[in-house]
Amino acid sequence: MTGTIGLWLLAVLLVILGVLGSVLPALPGVPLVFAGLVAAAWADDFQRVGWVVLGLLGLMTLMSFAIDFIATSLGAKRVGATRLAIVGALLGTLVGVFLGLPGLILGPFVGAVAGELLSHGKLQQAGRVGTATWVGLFFGTLAKLALIFTMLGVFATAYFL
Repeated sequence: MTGTIGLWLLAVLLVILGVLGSVLPALPGVPLVFAGLVAAAWADDFQRVGWVVLGLLGLMTLMSFAIDFIATSLGAKRVGATRLAIVGALLGTLVGVFLGLPGLILGPFVGAVAGELLSHGKLQQAGRVGTATWVGLFFGTLAKLALIFTMLGVFATAYFL
């Protein structure tokens, strides 16, 4: 009984941290939510939420990684970014992961601007591309939040039906 309560508390904590992490780039939001949902399923010995549902939730978690990269590049493409600017935005995102919160916020912008400057050398266009990258990240965050709430809905449906 005590173990079950502990697992439920862990599940709730992980889901809350995951929702926060989808907005605060320092935390891996969707994977934390997934871990919380696995803990919740485990709390009841996987009787209500089985491996099929958890597999679906795992696939949705993998989709969240694609959302990050796609949103960044689509934002840049929308304003006519060059291929080098899109690669720069993606590299900036990857490097930013290792530099904490400032790196996660500035990395994609700096990468996109640097790539665009290397392609054309036009500062105004590079600034537009960098800004569009940030807009893409914003919409990516919204998409991850929608994904998280979809995951919670799938879990709740499986748990209560």
